[in-house]
Amino acid sequence: MVSWSKARDMFRLQREAKKIRKELKNIHVEEEAQGVKVIVTGEQKVHRIEIGPDVPRENISELLTDALNRALAKAQVVSADKMQGVMGEMGLGMGNE
Repeated sequence: MVSWSKARDMFRLQREAKKIRKELKNIHVEEEAQGVKVIVTGEQKVHRIEIGPDVPRENISELLTDALNRALAKAQVVSADKMQGVMGEMGLGMGNE
């Protein structure tokens, strides 16, 4: 059986995690690959893609893939950093034992 204190702590941690997820929506991470710019949110969702006028059409796919992968990797790090405190409080530390 879960004690009242633990239930209250879990509810508080859930609220904190929800607050962090809301913050992640407003964090934008940008990467560029030779004229192709990708902006993603801290939630790892694409916010905007910009393709410069001088980017050769045959290179767009490769450059977009590169910029997108790097932007998503950065967003993942930002998200993990934000959530680390909440996860640690829940006893689900991410390698910091």
